[in-house]
Amino acid sequence: MATVHDDNPLGQYLKDRRTRLDAARLGYPTTRRRTPGLRREEVAQRANVSVTWYTWLEQGRGGAPSADVLDRLASALALTDVEREHLFLLAQNRPPEVQHQQSLEVTPPLQRILDTLEFSPAYVKTPDWDVIAWNRAAEVLLAGLLVLPEGQRNMLRLVFCQPHVREKMLDWENVARFVVATFRTETAKHGAGVRTRALIDELSQVSPEFTAMWLEHDVSTHGEGTKLIQHPTLGLITLEYSAFAVDGKPHLGMVIYNPVTARDRAGVRALIEGATRGDERNTLQDGT
Repeated sequence: MATVHDDNPLGQYLKDRRTRLDAARLGYPTTRRRTPGLRREEVAQRANVSVTWYTWLEQGRGGAPSADVLDRLASALALTDVEREHLFLLAQNRPPEVQHQQSLEVTPPLQRILDTLEFSPAYVKTPDWDVIAWNRAAEVLLAGLLVLPEGQRNMLRLVFCQPHVREKMLDWENVARFVVATFRTETAKHGAGVRTRALIDELSQVSPEFTAMWLEHDVSTHGEGTKLIQHPTLGLITLEYSAFAVDGKPHLGMVIYNPVTARDRAGVRALIEGATRGDERNTLQDGT
């Protein structure tokens, strides 16, 4: 009876992906092939590694491949993003570094999910804490962030570079420490690319507080918690929040806020409905 246990999961995964490739579609002759897919030497050539080393890797004797080699193997084997991540987990017990250029958009279904949360402010952020998508409730309640120009909608910049926001925060220091500690955790998990390092340098130059907190090396996770907002018309609002990784794009995080008390819920609802009515009146006056 065949066993389901695998003593060489990386090698078996490479072999399985290799045999599933379409040689003809990739421009290789299909004659004299005893097995489906590409030959080992063809994958090695596509990945720019030696045939001997690649053979050893499939046999479980190749050692630990570097991230650069894994990326070349992923390209050679035409792996999807999910398959590439699985390759890294098998080889290095960690996911690959996030490709930030792919994280600047959300899918239409994800945006529709945000929009269905009518009275719960929600947004999607990157590991650098750039807010890249949000719903109407977030637009109304978190206006201090979303009125910023595109490319500046960043939670870290909001906390450390906007004095008027800092003045309205009831517990600025604890909030700032939480944001920095969570940012450090996500940076370690997803990798510090060029954008991340530039953001750290920028904040270090403009905020001594950020520099001090960053050098403390504290770590945290977003998870769940409570946020207090001092709103100019509603007064003090208490919101509970939960953070989730976006399936298929684990480098993106969705954060959802819910008012805690009946008073908070009524206030937030009235604020959102009032803003919506105002938008409708402006639309009618503009004749559009």
